[in-house]
Amino acid sequence: SFGWSGEEVTNMQDYVLTVPLFPAFAYCLSLLCFRLLWRFLMHTPALESTPASPKVPSHTPYLLIGGGTASFAAARSIRARDPGAKVLIVTDEPDLPYMRPPLSKELWFSDDPSVTETLRFKQWNGKERSIYFQPPSFYINPEDLDSAENGGVAVLTGKKVIHMDVRGNKVKLDDNTEISYDKCLIATGGVPRNLQAIERAGEEVMKRTTLFRKIEDFKSLEKVSRNIKSITIIGGGFLGSELACALGRRSTDSGLEVIQMYPEKGNMGKVLPEYLSNWTTEKVKKEGVKIISEALVKSVTCKDDKLEIQLKDGRLVKTDHIVAAVGLEPNVDLAKSAGLEVDSDFGGYRVNAELQARSNIWVAGDAACFYDIRLGRRRVEHHDHAVVSGRLAGENMTGASKPYWHQSMFWSDLGPDVGYEAIGIVDSSLPTVGVFAKATAKDTPKAATEKSGTGIRSESETEDTAVSPVASSTPTPAVEQHKDNYGKGVIFYLRDKVVVGIILWNVFNRMPIARKIIKDGEEHADLNEVAKLFNIHED
Repeated sequence: SFGWSGEEVTNMQDYVLTVPLFPAFAYCLSLLCFRLLWRFLMHTPALESTPASPKVPSHTPYLLIGGGTASFAAARSIRARDPGAKVLIVTDEPDLPYMRPPLSKELWFSDDPSVTETLRFKQWNGKERSIYFQPPSFYINPEDLDSAENGGVAVLTGKKVIHMDVRGNKVKLDDNTEISYDKCLIATGGVPRNLQAIERAGEEVMKRTTLFRKIEDFKSLEKVSRNIKSITIIGGGFLGSELACALGRRSTDSGLEVIQMYPEKGNMGKVLPEYLSNWTTEKVKKEGVKIISEALVKSVTCKDDKLEIQLKDGRLVKTDHIVAAVGLEPNVDLAKSAGLEVDSDFGGYRVNAELQARSNIWVAGDAACFYDIRLGRRRVEHHDHAVVSGRLAGENMTGASKPYWHQSMFWSDLGPDVGYEAIGIVDSSLPTVGVFAKATAKDTPKAATEKSGTGIRSESETEDTAVSPVASSTPTPAVEQHKDNYGKGVIFYLRDKVVVGIILWNVFNRMPIARKIIKDGEEHADLNEVAKLFNIHED
């Protein structure tokens, strides 16, 4: 440490000896003052050397809570309609906004050993891209947002909004900082559900369980899968089936045992009609996955350095690691402090057709339970819905007053050769009609992205509208319910004889036609005729 004049101080007495000889009391007082000054001089430099956390703006015109796809889509939409807008995104993740689908899809098929660091992936069409929507240079620093002449988008990472004062138009962060806003979007997404049997099992089991959702989950699972002998995925839906296929493909090289278990009879059993679910299950098995169906987990224990999964029917499965892919719980933590309504049937914040919860609060993405003017009240957990709803919320935050009518789609690929795109309500408990044809080499996700040239197969990011489509003149095929080669086709889901959902099975880039059929909401006497609109017999 240094004295006032800059010379190094070797002894505090050097200061004290310069003090004139006052009475004892004055001397003691001066000594005390110097001690306090000394302490201040000793500690101030250390305080100054710690990096200051970014200065948080005390006010922002547009506050977006959550750093996922819906939030980013809203930011882009706000800036498109209000080019000078100042937008602040607050996310509790350490990362800038990124897309989640590649975490369970393309990233696993990368042959780049550093993929967990680069987070770049080759799409099925061979083109490379990052999972981040934009590089860091796209954003401005939060502390510069106030003074930014042309506005911009700033991201505050690693911060959580813990309280909302709706009447005061302000929020509180987990470090007690307050931010006021003019318009606010809640896009908090969801948290992965866990099985009660795993939660009850204790810390040792939880340490060997992955709840898959974020970048860090991908990184840790990728690492774990290289260092163990057996992995078990619990869940037969989109995420579980995609991860099973990805890990199964790897298992042939590494000798990793990949087990997938679920309560349904087959993969995607809650979505696909039974015959197609069975066909999909066979496809997943061919990827090297051991399937255990109709499996209800009773308990999980750790024994002899292995996890033992006891099923309710007495079966016992031994494994090294569990991935629980059993759905998502919408994150509605702010509902209580904000006084916002949570939907008791679907979960999520209840909003109107314009995605509005209160006069200056909107909700988008997984956390929104919205009114769909065509299909009724819904909550949707897919990338494309996050894009569509985020974009709509952003438009409405800038005064558009538009209802949700653009049906979002979703897609799932079981590797580069089998994939489907779906729209509307696809639920295997509804009556379905399927029309199939023989697939060609062109009928794969890989070929589809090559043709479209889009980055990620989100149809909303490459807008297209259906003109009244012209049906092909090919003779009507019979509805094929029992053939065992479902190469490509269209599956219609019906409610009160009206089509409310459509799956395009290895049929790509025809989503605008499907959207128009659902939007029209008509009864169809012959769905074979409707299937002709997709020209599946002409390729």
